[in-house]
Amino acid sequence: MTTLSDDILLQMISSPAERDNGFRALMNKYGRELYWNIRRIVIDHDDTEDVFQECAIKILNKIDSFRAESALRNWLLAIATREALQFLRSKKSFFQSIDDIGEQMLGTLESQTDLDADEAQMLFNQALLQLPTRQRVAFNLRYYDELSYDEIAAITGSSVATLKSNYHYAVKKIETYIKDNATQL
Repeated sequence: MTTLSDDILLQMISSPAERDNGFRALMNKYGRELYWNIRRIVIDHDDTEDVFQECAIKILNKIDSFRAESALRNWLLAIATREALQFLRSKKSFFQSIDDIGEQMLGTLESQTDLDADEAQMLFNQALLQLPTRQRVAFNLRYYDELSYDEIAAITGSSVATLKSNYHYAVKKIETYIKDNATQL
């Protein structure tokens, strides 16, 4: 299947006759990336599915407000990231920080990991869950999605300097966690 350009996808979606096909094509092109962006934030597969559906609805409802001067991929990732963070905020109790649900998410990660899963990958994922949410989001967007700091700034609304700092501290914390816990391997 040929991947359509963003311009063609947007033209299709803006046409009432092609809106459904255009949206399906958009999700075919970006859906997997959006799913994994959300999954790395909320961890649980079922929660990810719920957030992904909310994200898709929001994209469909707001696609007409997309401005062509920004990259469509970044706009989609921004929506997915905001929806995932909003979901985490809704899971926490009134007296709990969004960063405090890491232990709960770690339990979910461990219960959903296959018995054959690579132990090093599990240790890496555990290290990620030890990070404060802002550091984890900055790390995920930079490491997994290979976005520039400018692109991440547009997605998160943070400054480039803050993102560089968050990423730097995330890398250091991950390295320390893995070094301190590598005896488990």
